[in-house]
Amino acid sequence: MLMKLTTPFSRTALALLALSLSLACQADDHEGRSRVVWPKAYVQECAACHVAYAPRLLPAASWARLMGGLDRHYGTDASLDPQDLQQLSRWLQDNADRRQSAAPPEDRITRSARFERKHRQIEPATWRLPSVRSAANCMACHTRADQGQYSEHALRMPDGLSARQRAAWGD
Repeated sequence: MLMKLTTPFSRTALALLALSLSLACQADDHEGRSRVVWPKAYVQECAACHVAYAPRLLPAASWARLMGGLDRHYGTDASLDPQDLQQLSRWLQDNADRRQSAAPPEDRITRSARFERKHRQIEPATWRLPSVRSAANCMACHTRADQGQYSEHALRMPDGLSARQRAAWGD
């Protein structure tokens, strides 16, 4: 039986249903999941060299390997004291990407399927711009990456784009 939308009750019910669906969609959005409180040690230690990446950008297995090899972290000794290592490893595991089944090559966020899909239209020359330097420099475009937020609504165009690249930015 179909309900007529002419009564105040039916319009209110429909509005509440739409609101609840909207909130559910937002809760599943990558921005909604970033509302995790980041340990102070994570921000201090990791952001000393690069942006402190949101834990959801890698699966748990990748974080386990990265944290287990901090003495040779991409060519740098990023060792932590045992207490911080244990705390941060647990936090990363608890907040890792649960949907990603396969770890990206070399456990690199920039080689993950999601990253490649989201950035597929970016020309290789863009990553080499002085204002960008590499695909790992999220802050070059994502203004809130240091807070784990990669919303397409908070993007900025990096300096040095050609006129053609600037015109294609909004596509």
